[in-house]
Amino acid sequence: MATIRYTVPGLGNSDAGQIVGMLQNRLHALNDLQLTLKHAHWNVIGPHFIAVHEMLDPQVDSVRGFVDDVAERIATLGGSPDGTPGSLVRERTWDDYSIGRDDAIAHLGALDLVYSGVIADHRTQIEKLETLDPVTQDMLISQAGELEQFQWFLRAHLENSDGSLASQSSGTEKDAARAAR
Repeated sequence: MATIRYTVPGLGNSDAGQIVGMLQNRLHALNDLQLTLKHAHWNVIGPHFIAVHEMLDPQVDSVRGFVDDVAERIATLGGSPDGTPGSLVRERTWDDYSIGRDDAIAHLGALDLVYSGVIADHRTQIEKLETLDPVTQDMLISQAGELEQFQWFLRAHLENSDGSLASQSSGTEKDAARAAR
């Protein structure tokens, strides 16, 4: 938990420190997501190249905005946002994105898993913030809604006519990429 010397009116320093800790994790996840999306944008190939390449850039831009919002909320609460690459790598609880140059649909299968993890973790923090800080909760709810829509955009490319996803039971990005192809 972060040491907080001051925070917003109506919120105690201890609660603010807890929220800052939650937000620091979200900051790392969102920074990682925007870098991962840009990596996929640069590395997609195949017949769906242009559709996926152009779909990912607006997602990158939106997620970069989320990063800024989270960092500024940390500062508003009296914390110090840490956006350094070393901190992200040291503190993250997930593996690095594992797909390089590959078919656009393979990247979408892998990115579906990435989005699932980020969204699930956002939802966990949203629940924890229910009584702790509705302002921060509202920010994460808004972000989760957009992240869910971005995931839907990916899944629309992956969905079979019966509504299933070929990659839905995959446990790793490589398995999801393989199943999506």
